[in-house]
Amino acid sequence: MKYEDFVQSKRRAEVATGHSPGDLNEYLFDFQHAIVSWAVRRGRAAIFADTGLGKTLMQLSWADEVANHTGGIVVVLAPLAVSEQTIEQGATFGIEVRRIPAGESPTEPGIWITNYERINAIDFAALSGIVLDESSILKSHDGKTRTAIIESCQTISYRLSCTATPSPNDFEELGNQCEFLGVMTRTEMLATYFINDAGDTGTWILKGWGQSRFWEWMGTWAVVLRSPADIGFDGSRYDLPKLHYHEHVVVTEALGDELFSRPAQSMAERRKAQRDSIEARCKALADIVNGEPNEPWLIWCHLNDEAELLRQLIPGSVNVQGSDSPESKTNNLLGFAHGDVRVLISKPKIAGYGMNWQHAARMAFVGLDDSFEKFYQAVRRCYRFGQKREVQVHIFTAENEGQILENIKRKESNHHNMSANMIEHMKNIMNKELAGQENIVDEYREDTYQQDGFTVHLGDCVKWTRRMEDNSVDYSVFSPPFADLFVYSNSDHDMGNCRNDEEFVQQLKFLIAELFRVIKPGRNVSFHCMNLPTTKMRQGFIGLRDFRGDLIRAFQDAGFIYHSEVCIWKDPVVAMQRTKALGLLHKTIRENSTMSRMGLPDYVVTMRKPGEIEERVTHGDDLPVMMWQKYASPIWDDINQSRTLNKLPARDDNDLKHMCPLQLDVIERCIHLWTNKGDLVFSPFTGIGSEGYCSVKMGRRFIGTELKPQYFELACLNIEDAKKEQNDLFA
Repeated sequence: MKYEDFVQSKRRAEVATGHSPGDLNEYLFDFQHAIVSWAVRRGRAAIFADTGLGKTLMQLSWADEVANHTGGIVVVLAPLAVSEQTIEQGATFGIEVRRIPAGESPTEPGIWITNYERINAIDFAALSGIVLDESSILKSHDGKTRTAIIESCQTISYRLSCTATPSPNDFEELGNQCEFLGVMTRTEMLATYFINDAGDTGTWILKGWGQSRFWEWMGTWAVVLRSPADIGFDGSRYDLPKLHYHEHVVVTEALGDELFSRPAQSMAERRKAQRDSIEARCKALADIVNGEPNEPWLIWCHLNDEAELLRQLIPGSVNVQGSDSPESKTNNLLGFAHGDVRVLISKPKIAGYGMNWQHAARMAFVGLDDSFEKFYQAVRRCYRFGQKREVQVHIFTAENEGQILENIKRKESNHHNMSANMIEHMKNIMNKELAGQENIVDEYREDTYQQDGFTVHLGDCVKWTRRMEDNSVDYSVFSPPFADLFVYSNSDHDMGNCRNDEEFVQQLKFLIAELFRVIKPGRNVSFHCMNLPTTKMRQGFIGLRDFRGDLIRAFQDAGFIYHSEVCIWKDPVVAMQRTKALGLLHKTIRENSTMSRMGLPDYVVTMRKPGEIEERVTHGDDLPVMMWQKYASPIWDDINQSRTLNKLPARDDNDLKHMCPLQLDVIERCIHLWTNKGDLVFSPFTGIGSEGYCSVKMGRRFIGTELKPQYFELACLNIEDAKKEQNDLFA
């Protein structure tokens, strides 16, 4: 494979598996038509459209087109009662949707619908298409339903996932969505674009320069929108009336033996505060609801006792609870939609997803848990497109429950801010996808800065090394990317931007081949490295991998001789504080000492190109015996770990913690030992210029390459400083 083809192959680009659509449903709005056309062309896609933007019409139009094109069976999976509402809405759009009888699997072509609870009876192998309505059911990464759906649907050609805008920071849910669609497994997605937060290994955060790349990649298989304006269409018709929150705090008794009431601290205290205030909260709500006898009310509870008491206090109210039969739940939920039931009482987990109740503008929460998603979805049953009135949401809490409404508003604000940020990152790529254009490709730039004694090139190290003359370099020293441990940029040219070790080594071998060509016979190449920890997410176990050995073998494959190496001591306490690695934590020796391990040292490995050397490197008084003995030691335990070039100016907001310049002590010893003054030193990974700084300061010539513009600019400044210091010393 040519190097350019290899770099292009690193781009995560999804190949469309669908077809060009015919005439789509006439009821589709312009933005809906564009989305459905795109989803049909892709074949496997996600529509993450906020509540009220017409997901039902879009998914049924998609299903109708797929069924007509394939002549096969398309099944829609939906929450309970949403199935009946979907059948009704399909009829208004001229799309026939049939209910799958309990315990059966459809055998006739067309669109069929059933509840998630009945998926065990479906023959997924017989389906041409599948639609997940309210696909946030995939949220749990290890749930039985999630696993069953993903595994069963992998053979289905056409797949569509539909839900309201998913939480931008719930990356595991996004991973499940792309795994359902067959884009990438959840594990592969997390390993490609994310790292564990060092302070909390259960939390995933985007790699610094993976942030824009992740959202661009997601924009190739998902459309995310809160308004048609997000994808370039007129969104004025979707401007909703105001939403009002009203907090009602009922007086409660103090907790335990305390004299004054205080906010509940623990979960146990919170539950006690809720139970002790049930009667007060329910009576306060009932007074308001009964005072508006002509208003439809939607009431959300957290406890069964709350629901039962409210049913007694509010005449004509209906309580939909988990113990009801599916038929009873469906009839009562649709009864509220049709106006036959004035006051509906239920829990968000039962009726908070998928239903359209825009006829109601009064809602109350008499009990809450800590799930913002449930709260958000419950409010959106009424506050959605088609709502003509300002919606009043009443929240009833006990005095000692704490500032629940304040927390909800904070979470809602964070959700909207993150959603806006996600859509902003995805906007360009989504618009290009919807228009059927090619994906955005990052700009690749080259530049050169040359002064007396040194040259630094901006761009891909492989491309620049190819332009160097054969047998022109006296010595090369550098610190390559440590596979995908650190990602410095979102460029496909970046060797740190790889999906796994194999892809990294494959790209590195292009450079090693060029290094073998440009290094003079008998001269050396030194690289800094370390062995790398494994993770359960990527390798399936906690341990180490022989990264040092992988590099040595890659150089040997190119023809280099394994010449020498030195181990560099590193403080395990510092490593523990920085990485929070399980094997270095002191608590591990108390809990399971078999998982404890030593810290990871650095290595400088030196490889030699075969052949007769033309100009030998010799030393006299500049390398006395005592210094030589230090250099010759197999372990360097006197390296000053903090003696590096100033790294702060090179950082930007996306770098996170991964700026890792090599210690100057290490570079100086290598250059001193293996080069003469005036020799040409080469670093293909110049970074902020550490190798160039030492080379020029020690009277050597230097040539380097660097991919990242910020590092390139600072490297030029740092090497300039070294040149000035050398001139000042000589003067």
